[in-house]
Amino acid sequence: MAGERWKILRLRWRNDWKHMLGVAALATALAAACELLGGSLGGWLEEAERGAYDKTVTTFTGKREKSPHVVVLAIDQPSLDGIRANAQYARNYGNWPYSRNLWARVVEQLEAEGARAIVFDAVMDERSTDPGMDLAFAQVLLETRVPFFLGVSTNADADPLPRASFDTPPPPAPAAPSAAPVASARDALPSEALPSAGDDAKAPDGESFPDEEAFQDVEEEQALPPVTPEAMARALAFPMRTERHPLKSLVREPAYGKPVPYYPVRPIPVLVGAMDGFGLVDQETDPDGFMRRTHFAYTDGVNAYPTLPVRVAAGLLGASEVELSGRTLRLGSRAYAVDAEGGTGIDFGGELHERFEVKSLLQVLDAWVLRSQGRPTGLAPDTFRGKVVVIGGNAVGLNDVKATPFSPAAPGVVKQAAVLDTLLGDGRFITEAPLWMSLVLVFVVALTSVVLLMTTRWTPLEIAWPLALYLGMHLVTGPILAKTGTYLLTALPSLAGMLASVAAVAFNHLMANKEAEFIRQAFSRFMEPKLVEQMISEQELPRLDGENVEITAFFSDIRGFSTFSERFKENPRDLVRILNTYLTRVSGALLKEGGCLDKYIGDAVVCLFGAPMRQPDHAVRACRGALAAKEEVDRLREEFRAKGLPDMYTRIGLNSAVNFVGNFGSEQLFSYTAIGDGMNLAARLEGANKAYGSVIMIGPHTYELAKEHIEVRELDRVRVAGKTEAVTVYELLALKGSLDVRKRVTVERYHAALALYREARFAEAAAVLEARRLEDPEDGPTQALLERCHKYAKAPPPEFDGVASLDK
Repeated sequence: MAGERWKILRLRWRNDWKHMLGVAALATALAAACELLGGSLGGWLEEAERGAYDKTVTTFTGKREKSPHVVVLAIDQPSLDGIRANAQYARNYGNWPYSRNLWARVVEQLEAEGARAIVFDAVMDERSTDPGMDLAFAQVLLETRVPFFLGVSTNADADPLPRASFDTPPPPAPAAPSAAPVASARDALPSEALPSAGDDAKAPDGESFPDEEAFQDVEEEQALPPVTPEAMARALAFPMRTERHPLKSLVREPAYGKPVPYYPVRPIPVLVGAMDGFGLVDQETDPDGFMRRTHFAYTDGVNAYPTLPVRVAAGLLGASEVELSGRTLRLGSRAYAVDAEGGTGIDFGGELHERFEVKSLLQVLDAWVLRSQGRPTGLAPDTFRGKVVVIGGNAVGLNDVKATPFSPAAPGVVKQAAVLDTLLGDGRFITEAPLWMSLVLVFVVALTSVVLLMTTRWTPLEIAWPLALYLGMHLVTGPILAKTGTYLLTALPSLAGMLASVAAVAFNHLMANKEAEFIRQAFSRFMEPKLVEQMISEQELPRLDGENVEITAFFSDIRGFSTFSERFKENPRDLVRILNTYLTRVSGALLKEGGCLDKYIGDAVVCLFGAPMRQPDHAVRACRGALAAKEEVDRLREEFRAKGLPDMYTRIGLNSAVNFVGNFGSEQLFSYTAIGDGMNLAARLEGANKAYGSVIMIGPHTYELAKEHIEVRELDRVRVAGKTEAVTVYELLALKGSLDVRKRVTVERYHAALALYREARFAEAAAVLEARRLEDPEDGPTQALLERCHKYAKAPPPEFDGVASLDK
């Protein structure tokens, strides 16, 4: 059955393959035009592509383990509330944005915790009301061994910077105005601000802790030399080497008017020499407001400015420059795959709390107080040790909430953390495949759609397939993304597939289905449905004459069916149900191997292999079908035995020969069948099983065609009534390699005895069979040959030639 259906599909492809290729090419061209030309449809496609991207990455890149490289220190709502509720904290640090002595405490504590680096996902471009705080914070940064990196924003009102020259030495680090350096931020406090026994300020647990009234009132301009524009440019820019494509410009394109250039906003000068590096922290969002992609550096037309994660990674990896060449980003010895224009998709891997260990700012601030008192901080020893700490806002009131594929309201710090984790970790961003590769997928999907629908012509599939493309295309591109980190366009193939599907459905229903329906209505009353389908595919009307075709005929019959049916003479309906069950099970086994059911004659089944669908391996199929039918009957025997029904089994005959096959009958009624000597021999072989005690008997030509695939026993040489030529018949036992050892020994003993029998050495043949007969006492052919040897040993037949006659 499956073979017949496959042939119909191949015939439809052969008849219409040019139309299918044309429709697929046209659908691909239309989809590509929408992608390249844009417009309103292109805008819809971009929006659909973004949605498909989100679905793909959340399905196939989420649920990753927490990062071993990055920890997030969150400025969360509990921190804001806790600092506001603590009178001493509120007096020392104020309200958000906090005074810089708070960040000095955080730096000191993170250094004590063994942090690898600190990244501040914010900017410090406004001076404190007390310049001494800025100076003391800078001094803490200079003294700490932990690198500290700060964000830089851009603005259209900022002053352009001159070209940075990296050949001149950097500006001197800031120093305290006195000769003695400030050892820590606490050393910058007046003595009356240090803790004393009489202090009534309370630590988080009720103990006293240092009181920070204020930093020394120092005029910054008197403490430090001014930072020149050239020095500021060297601090904010970074050496960048690019090939084959320019950097992305710091330009905003408003809805109306000309593009507006933006420039970096300069941080306060006192921090320039104290920071280990600066990086851009501007939003990088798609038109729908989602963060999905990042570029690693931008240019204002004069200098190249790295984003904050790139600057941090360059510092930690010891890279003296950033190289962007083709589809590769290089930082020192590390290389990363990027898109052709120099950007990539961000591999978030999940929501913030799923991907990163998140600690509260208040926890670290409290830990500093407890450590200053010589008490345990309450932080696990490995929380920050050896990790990069990214400080960023997590509270809703800080207005740093962004949308990502994993969350519609994610803190902006998740972007910096995710990009930095990739740069320091596995190095695999989400890159977009080249357009030609996506177009190949587009064509494959379009061609698959049109071939599938135009060959099957199945209405439910015509409805379900476009819907499946729309909902499930990410299941095709997703595994590729998970395996390689490469994102193939997903909405574009879906669009092409739907366009091809619409064209295929139109073709089916306007042309092919109209002709097919006419033929079905005309001939379904006289022919089997599968023959009608073949006739439609071949576009040929049935003929009454037929043709000569080599086929394998299958005949089966239930042994002793008359005796079996006597049990049900009082209840014939039960007999009909049993017979229907038998015919259904046997027919199903034959149909699975591609057999064509010819007819049922009572309990007998006639089946053809190799017609009407041509099957070069018809003999092998027939043997497999016969063995499968025997197994079904064996299972039925067990079921009947459990129900107390009489035992029964089937005898089967197979024969391969050229027979006359076609539609035979009258103008009023005809049926598809085969006639010829080959069919007669198959019927006689089925009946001959009774004399030999076998179950499946096959003719000589069947054996020759299938001998490489089956295990057999040579039963005898027989002469059919009306024929003078003898033929060798075989018992089909199993498929190749499936015969058990005991049966193989039985067969070898039988062949040895058969050779003696053909030499008329009947007593010796009987002795061979008797010698080990008890090892397989139920073997029918052994018993039949043994009885014949005993008979001929007592009364040898005249003119014995070793050939038996099949009279019936």
